[in-house]
Amino acid sequence: MPQPQKISLRSFWEQLSVPARWLLSTTAFSTIGRGLTLPFTIIYVNEVRGIDLDVAGALMGIIAVVALLVTGPIGALVDRIGARQVLLWGNVIQVAATALLAFATTVPTFIVAFTLLGISFGAGWPAFQSMIAALVDGPLRTQFFGINFAMLNLGIGIGGVVGGLIADVHRPGTFMALFLGDSLGVCIPIALLLGPLRHVHARAEAPVAAVGADRIPTPASYLAILRQPAMAWMTLLTFVSSLVGYGQMEAGFPAFARQVSEVSTRTIGFAFAVNTAVIVLAQFFVLSRIVGRRRTRVYLVLIGLWAVAWTIMGLTGLAPGTLAAAIGVCLFHVFFGIGETMLNPTMPAIVNDLASDHTRGRYNATTALAFQLGAIAAPVSAGLMLDHGLGGAFIGTLLAGLAVMVVLTRQLERRLSPSVNGILTPTEAASFSESGS
Repeated sequence: MPQPQKISLRSFWEQLSVPARWLLSTTAFSTIGRGLTLPFTIIYVNEVRGIDLDVAGALMGIIAVVALLVTGPIGALVDRIGARQVLLWGNVIQVAATALLAFATTVPTFIVAFTLLGISFGAGWPAFQSMIAALVDGPLRTQFFGINFAMLNLGIGIGGVVGGLIADVHRPGTFMALFLGDSLGVCIPIALLLGPLRHVHARAEAPVAAVGADRIPTPASYLAILRQPAMAWMTLLTFVSSLVGYGQMEAGFPAFARQVSEVSTRTIGFAFAVNTAVIVLAQFFVLSRIVGRRRTRVYLVLIGLWAVAWTIMGLTGLAPGTLAAAIGVCLFHVFFGIGETMLNPTMPAIVNDLASDHTRGRYNATTALAFQLGAIAAPVSAGLMLDHGLGGAFIGTLLAGLAVMVVLTRQLERRLSPSVNGILTPTEAASFSESGS
């Protein structure tokens, strides 16, 4: 195993091929635009366009439902026509959706816009993940997934700050400018996909027989993929991690912070800013210590960090409305954010190392579906428990879910070869050590 090496953006950048550099650049451009609108969309629909809050919430739910419905077919389409084509058309649809949102004033128009946005989001995960896997492999793939995630958070954070300075509910034009800015930001990745990345189709013909012990015979239907033991456990683990992790961070955390911890909305906003800062600052440090280690063991550390985070969150309920509660709410995002830096370099890399080139779209779509199901179930479960004053039971349920994740991770580890689980070959280890020196 290689000794920890300092990984910098410069050293990482120098190892990338030119197409991989262009692909990483698309994240920077598109996420800043997304950050302009992400925190303010429901405010725009409700306060600026005058649509009732319950209807506005239901309208935004269309995004998740549509993304869930299209992800399966999109995964198969990625394998059929190539990830670049799917990503390109997904971005075109996103441009149309955000531009339409800028001028939407009625419920039917919002339904169309959010449906288009759901289609674009459903296309984004399997297509972009497949593009990454087509351009980088080995330890560099682990680094790419991690650094791409850090850039995503940085872009959304920057966009959110800029959007907050511009948005004014009394001036609809400011929100229209944000959505048009989001639309313009996505035009840059489209230009890159049509220009420098036009030759990277990320498509492969299906071989006659299976390749490698970790891969399944062709043709690879979704049912065949789920029959593969490693992917079955991986899919289940993705669902549970979304249900008790990301899904609850986005839904359960703010609800608990307001109703049980009784902190201000300003504190909650600051806590999310802490999360972004932790991810951006810690990602390179974490990457230098996890490359070459078993990805499942890194994931177990993540589970421990999330357990600490939710325990701290639960303790804030013992001193509601106090400075201690506010500090605890922010500490939650410190530990949760460090855990996030270990998630994206590990699980997506496992999925793409399990997949053959011609099945990569469907593999990524399988875990995307599991993640989306967890993200949909999370706010429902949080709402039911917190609405009935079951704050303690809510935290206990999440901790029990994290314990289940430990079991699932250990089961997954038994079904992975050392290479898929991130153990470097002697050649890779030597190369990694040299690149970090």
